[in-house]
Amino acid sequence: MEIGPYIKLNRIKQEMTQHDLAEGIVSLSYLSKIENGKAEASPNVMSLLCTRLGIELNNEVDNMNAINEKCQAWYELLYEVNDKDEIIRKYKELEALLGDAQSDSLIMFEIHKIRYFLILGQIDHALAQINELENISSTFDSLHQFYWYKFKGNYNTVHGDFSQAMRKYKQAEDKLNQLDLEEGEVADLQYTIAVTHSKLRNTLEAIDYANKALDIFRMKYNFIRCAECHIILGISYRRIRMYDKSIKNHNLAKHLGELDNNKQIIQLANHNLGYLHSANGDQEDAIHFYEEVADDEKIEVSVKLPAISSLIKEYYTIGNMEKASEMIERGLVLLEEHNYDDSYNVFSYIIFTYKHALNNDYDKFEKLVIKEFIPYLKKHKDFANLAVYTTMLGNHYESMHRYKDAVSIYKEANKAYKELANV
Repeated sequence: MEIGPYIKLNRIKQEMTQHDLAEGIVSLSYLSKIENGKAEASPNVMSLLCTRLGIELNNEVDNMNAINEKCQAWYELLYEVNDKDEIIRKYKELEALLGDAQSDSLIMFEIHKIRYFLILGQIDHALAQINELENISSTFDSLHQFYWYKFKGNYNTVHGDFSQAMRKYKQAEDKLNQLDLEEGEVADLQYTIAVTHSKLRNTLEAIDYANKALDIFRMKYNFIRCAECHIILGISYRRIRMYDKSIKNHNLAKHLGELDNNKQIIQLANHNLGYLHSANGDQEDAIHFYEEVADDEKIEVSVKLPAISSLIKEYYTIGNMEKASEMIERGLVLLEEHNYDDSYNVFSYIIFTYKHALNNDYDKFEKLVIKEFIPYLKKHKDFANLAVYTTMLGNHYESMHRYKDAVSIYKEANKAYKELANV
């Protein structure tokens, strides 16, 4: 790693200005050149700068190799399916090792901290890390840029900005021809792009990238990553009404999840099978699959909450208001346990929409759906839910004999259905 960016990163971390660091050692202009890799300082100057920063240069090859190996092991853990306690423990160990000594791994470690914070749900920390690294991003080499773009894309994904996320993932993909990355890294990016295409309703592209990733994961006998690809394929084939292929891929995902005893994968496949049967108007089978998910105590809220929200809709549709109310209460408990996390906003809106509808609290229902939920869905280009809830609002207006309002909102629903057809 070049020493200049290392100096700059540590100065920024300590909230030290260039003037504070340079005073009595070098000129401001010369320090700027050093930090941006445009000038090499003498060993004496570097020693003085490091002393002021309270850091040391570590050139012991064996020690640096050991640190690099520990970093690589940590990077390989940075996936949602892995144990978060172990991820945190290894992070703290590395932070202690890298905190006061220069290493080739430091910049890569700092970039991977974006991913680390996202996995832990510390979104504000991830943004702060991105903003801090922006100051030295111009010095990144191709490998740094690959992960920089990929993890910035991850951040955009968490915020539901899938168009911006896709731009970042494509920038990462453009770096592949300059790098000799391990095939698993390439496959992970391809899978991530497949998921993003799916979110953007680019169905054929999602199928293409999911199959590319699947080919690599299959050769590596990585059953869980294969299962994730099969789920994307199942969703994609459902959208183009190839239902047999959709069911086959979801069942393959379930089978692979069972081989690895991975409840998250099994129930994610069950949820999507529920969605498929619901789309076909088969409420009984849809409810069966959704209940498999909702009643599993061992899965994370990110899988359970969508199933509960879907059960509310299904029970409401078939007129079983008692079960719908029961699911609403279960959903509210989950939301409260997770402090109404912003990442669950859409489910919060769904649950409260049905709560107000069931309680015949029409003022709250209209205010929530018109003022908050519909604008939220439009902002996130969630045309599937937009079609559902504008139709629900239209039905409400019609039941209240507000036919002019009903016609107006049905037009909004029709626009959403057209958008779905276009994507």
